[in-house]
Amino acid sequence: MNYILFDGSVRKALLPFTYTRPVADIRVGILTIREKWEKRLGSTTTTITEEYLEEKFPMVEMEENVMINGSILPTDELVEKVKGLSNNQAIFYQDELVAFFSTDTQEVANFDDFEQIHFSDKLIQIKNTWDIFSMNAQAIQNDFDFLTEGRKSADIPDTIQCVNKQDIFIEDGAKLTFASLNASNGPIYIGSNAEIMEGCVVRGPFALCDNSTLKMSAKIYGGTTIGPHSKVGGEVNNSVVFGYSNKGHDGFLGNSVIGEWCNLGADTNNSNLKNNYAEVKLWSYETGRFAKTGLQFCGLMMGDHSKCGINTMFNTGTVVGVSANIFGTGFPRNFVPSYSWGGASGFTTYQMNKVKEVATAVMIRRGLEFDEKEADILEYIFEETKQYRNF
Repeated sequence: MNYILFDGSVRKALLPFTYTRPVADIRVGILTIREKWEKRLGSTTTTITEEYLEEKFPMVEMEENVMINGSILPTDELVEKVKGLSNNQAIFYQDELVAFFSTDTQEVANFDDFEQIHFSDKLIQIKNTWDIFSMNAQAIQNDFDFLTEGRKSADIPDTIQCVNKQDIFIEDGAKLTFASLNASNGPIYIGSNAEIMEGCVVRGPFALCDNSTLKMSAKIYGGTTIGPHSKVGGEVNNSVVFGYSNKGHDGFLGNSVIGEWCNLGADTNNSNLKNNYAEVKLWSYETGRFAKTGLQFCGLMMGDHSKCGINTMFNTGTVVGVSANIFGTGFPRNFVPSYSWGGASGFTTYQMNKVKEVATAVMIRRGLEFDEKEADILEYIFEETKQYRNF
């Protein structure tokens, strides 16, 4: 069977992260949503997404296809239902379309003509940017159970102080030295060739993905994921770093989501709680104004390729778009548009030639190429987001 993940109705609510990726390529828990589906299905997947992303994320159509909502996290029970779909059948969860059988992906399906299968077990759906961190603890637990079932952890060095050792899993090639791992509130997963340096203190649920590093004396609280090829230090609480991003020094990151190819300068801090303890509002790309999150704790949402200088301070509930560069004293505004250059004293437009220079240099350091596909995506986003840059 050919499986295709589609963005669904939530794509705009997940900006700025979905400017540069399909919904299914958001990381929550240990794996991206796509990786979760592929591992459980035992099959590769392709994507229906925005036209400007299609070259990097192509769609493969066959005579028989199963379309899957890329915002919904799979469970074993749901995967069995999806595998069992046949012609004119669709799965729904609380009125949300989960998956359906299709012989023509170009045709708009009329689900009144379908046999509707209602899935009643609890599912996790990522509908808003803040769901990524607020649902991350449960997603880590689910991924941990799936990835470690029937497997034996690599040996934990004698220099590591452990609590609830049975919920700590170390992949081959990982390096740990004189650290404290407490899995009493949730599992701890250390990926292949990852490193935890001396003096780190970690509470689960926590995931350090492949080839990533916790810098010396880092303090990590539960519900946190550090995606692959990232370096993180300082204090981090209930946050998700997608991958290829750095927070290499002291400073606080809490209840936040950081995209790929980001860098937080030394002593960068974000507020995750308002002084009056009020509900946090976040900029909404759907409505063009700030929207209620229903959360008391909510920090920083930073899109791919954005950077900030040393001693940057972010207010509670700040949204930073794609390829912004923030520096200087004071608090920048709560919504920093894509391709902004500056800080509290004002912004100008971060021009594309400079954006490409930095992206090229950053990706070369990780052995990757900033190619024409990547450049075309950033150029499209530059034009798409002009409306927000009223400097």
